[in-house]
Amino acid sequence: MIPKPRASRPKPRTARPKPSEGWHGWDDYAAYYDWENARTVGRRDVAFWRRTIARESVPTLELGCGTGRLLVPLARSGARMTGIDRSTPMLARTRVRARSLGPVARPWLLRADIRALPFPSASFGVVMAPYGLLQSLVRESDLSQLLDEVRRVLTPGGLFGIDLVPDLPKWREYTGRVSLKGASARGSEITLVESVRQDRRRGLTMFDETFVERPRSAPPTRRSFTLTFRTLSMDAVLRRLERRGFAIEARWGSYEGDPWTPGADVWLVMARK
Repeated sequence: MIPKPRASRPKPRTARPKPSEGWHGWDDYAAYYDWENARTVGRRDVAFWRRTIARESVPTLELGCGTGRLLVPLARSGARMTGIDRSTPMLARTRVRARSLGPVARPWLLRADIRALPFPSASFGVVMAPYGLLQSLVRESDLSQLLDEVRRVLTPGGLFGIDLVPDLPKWREYTGRVSLKGASARGSEITLVESVRQDRRRGLTMFDETFVERPRSAPPTRRSFTLTFRTLSMDAVLRRLERRGFAIEARWGSYEGDPWTPGADVWLVMARK
């Protein structure tokens, strides 16, 4: 008698882990954001946005204003600034930074989701999306919501300024690399240990960050979190803007106004409602 083959149970499918939301990690990052950016982008984009807003001379909204790295210097220059961010710890640092400004010059700050802007229609003549802000929107539906909201709150003829980080998909994957090291304003030593993961199918780049801080007279502390960004090509951004009725005014490849090329290390887009 030939034994019957046993029925094999189907193997359970391994679910692909869901990517972090684009706003995840930023509360933890707040304590180290200025320290890291002082060693990377620094202030090299401040003059660009200052010139852009001065030409328009209208109320301006900064999306994802974070710790006020741009918002406060622009307000100090006389611009009528409003900043919005989802992170309470980030906004707390902006408020501290803005204390140096007089009451009239201080920007208006709100904690809210940039996909649902809490402003009446036609409230701003300029909306800024600086330094990779759009790439924190990890789903197509997120980006669509934001573009619709930006168009709604812009006045007719209003300007939408976008700064993209171009090299995300080229980032090589690595694990546990010491990316930065240096002293903090408090005198402690900070080390950034970083890992990079790519999800090519979803077009996502994930940075697993661990900040190790060693104070002079206390045990070291560690803070770990993940920041997730979505790859956006220049063509993809332009198509989405035009589909929503924006007119592309300019593309630049530097903060000094050099022509845009695919190899430029800065991708700037200016579009009009």
